[in-house]
Amino acid sequence: MDGILLVYMICILIGMLTAFTGSLIGIGGGVILIPTLLFLHKYVDAFAWATPQMIVGVSLMVMIFTALSSTISYLKKGRVDYKTGWLFLTGSIPGGIAGSWISKSVDVDQFTLYFGLLMIVISLLFFLRRKGVTKPLIQGNKRRTFEIDGNTYEYSISVIPAFIISLTVGVLSGLFGIGGGAIMVPSMILLFGYPAHIAAATSMFMILFISTISASTHLIMGHVVWQYVLFFIPAAYIGGKIGAFVNQRLKGNTLEWVLRILLVVIGFRLIFDGLT
Repeated sequence: MDGILLVYMICILIGMLTAFTGSLIGIGGGVILIPTLLFLHKYVDAFAWATPQMIVGVSLMVMIFTALSSTISYLKKGRVDYKTGWLFLTGSIPGGIAGSWISKSVDVDQFTLYFGLLMIVISLLFFLRRKGVTKPLIQGNKRRTFEIDGNTYEYSISVIPAFIISLTVGVLSGLFGIGGGAIMVPSMILLFGYPAHIAAATSMFMILFISTISASTHLIMGHVVWQYVLFFIPAAYIGGKIGAFVNQRLKGNTLEWVLRILLVVIGFRLIFDGLT
């Protein structure tokens, strides 16, 4: 009984930590939750249930509530660009369904290795953004003006590249259970010139819908372990609220550096585990 209680306590702690981190930098939290559960699956007998498919299912269910909590907070502060968010969702929702079905054929070692490589690639996207360079890589035809705390931000978005990127994000979300924010946030910042705070908030808005669709697909396939999900969910909701609160008090550059360091550390750790 004590062992089961300890497992549940660990789930609550992981849920709060992943939701806090995901909400803070707009990545949904999957990049923390998934490597943590993969590690526990490998070294702790009590987490023998945590196969890649089950981990993805749990991760996506948790991210629904992380994203809901964060989105409510960001909407109240007026930080969500929901108009471009809906545009990105046109590709990411069908992509999420496709990725969820693809995940059925991936084993533990392959999943760990590929996920680690994905994290490294994403971190490199951020390092490409040199200090002082703010010009987006893609000049979009839909211009947006956004005002936050008395500051006015301008950026633009191009429909076709946005659809392609969002479709890719959706597939990776359903496949790896990361919600897509780990790719969407750097893409929004680097390609379209989004300010980091707006990118993080809008990403969480999109993750709410992407996770719901992808999680529903995994639920149909029986990839959700409810006895653990029910402990992750309330912890994720609280962690998401705290992360959104802290986000509003940090500078955009600080958020980007947190994401860079986090992805590099996790990526190399996963690659090591996948190869050993």
